[in-house]
Amino acid sequence: MAFTLSIGKSSLLGNYRENNEDSIDVKAFPDLTVCIVADGMGGQAAGEIASKRAVEIIPAVLRKTLTSNVNAEGVKTATRRAIVQANEEIMAMGALDKDMKNMGTTVVLALFRKGGEVYVAGVGDSRGYMVRNKKIQQLTIDHSLAQALVEAKTISPAEAKDHRFKNVLWKYLGSKEVGEGPDVAVVPVQAGDRFLLCTDGLTGVVPDEQLASEISAAEDMQQLAESLGQLALTQGSRDNVSCVVFEVQE
Repeated sequence: MAFTLSIGKSSLLGNYRENNEDSIDVKAFPDLTVCIVADGMGGQAAGEIASKRAVEIIPAVLRKTLTSNVNAEGVKTATRRAIVQANEEIMAMGALDKDMKNMGTTVVLALFRKGGEVYVAGVGDSRGYMVRNKKIQQLTIDHSLAQALVEAKTISPAEAKDHRFKNVLWKYLGSKEVGEGPDVAVVPVQAGDRFLLCTDGLTGVVPDEQLASEISAAEDMQQLAESLGQLALTQGSRDNVSCVVFEVQE
């Protein structure tokens, strides 16, 4: 069965920030679509530069390395390599320019090939979700200190939601901790599946259940992306708010 994607995207400055350090993009190549969201950090313009480079480098590397005969393991390897390459460049830029010394960015991406899978990977605390039959599933893991404490069974997932370390990242692009790159989730898709890639400007204030309900009820993906951004601002987000949403269609 052949699938196509209906895609919407939105990136909002928000009510409290002077500049938008988020970057988003959708690259549609002949046999590959890459949706990507990045949330930069590092003061002045450095965060913007880091997030922009991430969304430029990763799709370009994937386009070069992913031919139509690459199998699922090959796609996962290529995705990790593209993320590692972006990380190395951002670290190198930081080493060369003192104004960019502490810059970094999160990244979350979804890669769709003409077959029946979507590949999702993330570094930092920007998230990837799938909504199927009105149920939401988080496909990425936050690389925050709070989540690390959850995994060490020191605190509960409920405590992590308001923990003082919930926004403190131990892994992001621009850090040595990226290593060989993140895990890549492979999701066999069905018509009607909907995916959300977003920054913590959205997930920090809109709970998963509410996301599931908004995403399930939407009729138009571009309107959905815009309404999720506005919803985050209405619910008090103090950050830039960015997302890419897409529906798998026959």
